[in-house]
Amino acid sequence: MIKTESTYANAAIGHGDEILQDIHLPSKNIAIYKRDIKSLETELAEIAPKTVECRASGTTEEIRSILKDYFSGHLAKSPALFGDVTELLGLFEKTTQASSFRLLLTTVNTNMCRRFHTDINDLRMLCTYIGPGTLWIPDAFVNVKAYQSGGRNEEIVTEETRIQQARTGDVVILKGALYPEANPILHRSPTIEKKGEKRLLLRVDTNASLIN
Repeated sequence: MIKTESTYANAAIGHGDEILQDIHLPSKNIAIYKRDIKSLETELAEIAPKTVECRASGTTEEIRSILKDYFSGHLAKSPALFGDVTELLGLFEKTTQASSFRLLLTTVNTNMCRRFHTDINDLRMLCTYIGPGTLWIPDAFVNVKAYQSGGRNEEIVTEETRIQQARTGDVVILKGALYPEANPILHRSPTIEKKGEKRLLLRVDTNASLIN
């Protein structure tokens, strides 16, 4: 049995990777697999000072080949991270049943997407290996009119204390605007620039995505 702990109707949250399949339920637009990545701590500590950027597109086999070459040349002392990234890629393939993907493993030291927004894609997987995770809003606390009219974050969120944040290491799948009959999830990147923080982020999209 899957252990779940979601408080919000639009979110599927649990401690087994099977919870990610719930992203396909009409009532869900975010699925979070909560997990422990302590086994990666030593490798991530060595990677933290480095700048990482690996982009790959194609089938999972093609992406694994590109990842293998990148790790061999840049992260040769990080076999456990390579294994984890490829495992998550396979998990995303299983969840989406798609045949083509785009992967980005990158160091982030800017705020990236500051405004709460939805993605122009069908499904996206995120995992923050280093630094703070993605912020998201439960549907019950979204001011849809403010979002659609270009309002500020303070106007979009009806109760600031209800903003949620994925933990470091959690696997998150977001439903985007291209998912059939979707109610896409509103989310944004954490604010890290002024604090001088850094993130190591894995992002995987199906190739149904319209944006880079």
